Amino acid sequence: MCGLLKRETLPDVDIGFAFLPEHWHQGYAFESASVIVDYGKDVLKLPRIVAITNKDNEASRRLLEKLGLHFDRIVDLTGTGDETKLFISGELQNET
Repeated sequence: MCGLLKRETLPDVDIGFAFLPEHWHQGYAFESASVIVDYGKDVLKLPRIVAITNKDNEASRRLLEKLGLHFDRIVDLTGTGDETKLFISGELQNET
């Protein structure tokens, strides 16, 4: 799956993607995510798109950077101490 989500814990719309392991490393994630990001910017006119990943998910980090998102900060979306990386499109904001 790949699409735009609006989570209560994030101020902006975020892109989410998940693929079964047998479909990894075939370009599907970049192909679908790049279309979704373009749709969010060009059609929906979203001012910013964000994404979250697990702290150790290097494959997702590389994909998000390839899509033009940049690491912003570590966040705790659940209030339980679970740290997640937040990526944003456009300029680095570092809002607290």
